[in-house]
Amino acid sequence: MAAAVLLTAAVTLAACSPNASKPATGAVVLKVGNQKGTTRALMTASHALDGAPYTVEWSEFPAAQHLLEALNAGAVDVGLVGDAPYLFAFANGSPLKVVSAIAYGDGSSTAIVVPANSKAKSLSDLKGKRIATGKISVGHYLLLRALEKEGLTTKDVQIVFLAPADAKAAFASGSIDAWSTWAPFLTTATLQDHARVLVSGKGLMTSHAYQVATPAAIHDKTAALQDFNARLTKAYEWGNAHPQDYAAALSKDTGLPIDVAAAMLKQIAPHTVPLDASIVAEADGVVDHLSKASDTPPQKRPIADAFATEFTSR
Repeated sequence: MAAAVLLTAAVTLAACSPNASKPATGAVVLKVGNQKGTTRALMTASHALDGAPYTVEWSEFPAAQHLLEALNAGAVDVGLVGDAPYLFAFANGSPLKVVSAIAYGDGSSTAIVVPANSKAKSLSDLKGKRIATGKISVGHYLLLRALEKEGLTTKDVQIVFLAPADAKAAFASGSIDAWSTWAPFLTTATLQDHARVLVSGKGLMTSHAYQVATPAAIHDKTAALQDFNARLTKAYEWGNAHPQDYAAALSKDTGLPIDVAAAMLKQIAPHTVPLDASIVAEADGVVDHLSKASDTPPQKRPIADAFATEFTSR
């Protein structure tokens, strides 16, 4: 409980409109968790929330794990995370449910990279070496899948769990031998730091992220969540139709050079996809691979329970 209180206190809330900090009595307030450069930047640039019949309060988080912790603590109602981090949490008993899904390219926006001068030609060449990634992140999942494909286990390498900023510094200093990361960090590493992709996520992992919500929000704020989903769909459509404006917004929000932001968006072309049977089946495959590849396999739960029936189209 103390951890939840501290986590809630640590969250910086920023309203999406000047009046959002003082909602009208009885008005719905949707608390949305955000990782920098994702939902908030897009929704703000596209003006997708203009005229929304509810107030949005934004909370910023450095990575999916922290956002999932906040969701589980009830500090936020809904937030965007990678499919693998969420499904690992779900398999371990999290009550959170998926309310929408976003496609991000073909999986290649996640990769294991090495310095340009590295002699490594395959993951086997990194036996005993230090590989950084975020704990329970899409980078972590890719590393598990890549090791599995190569006939290796997590005992064959030294996995170092670092936040993206710390991993970037460690990669630049040479204190780690490889980094399993995702866009925009991957884009920056390859374009600016001349990192070389050793293993691409294409063909090894899915390319989806999920908007996940708390049971309380799904029950009490169904209409607001459904409206937010519809506005998010329109926001992605706007972003893909206005790539320069979208890149400028992403650059402003993250500090990325605009050419890096534009390159990332061209690669991933994000858009929402229906929560249909194919998404559910894909999620089941992710959980199966987590179970096989992880040293601490999660417990199997019916994968359909991960998706809120109010939002699915079967």
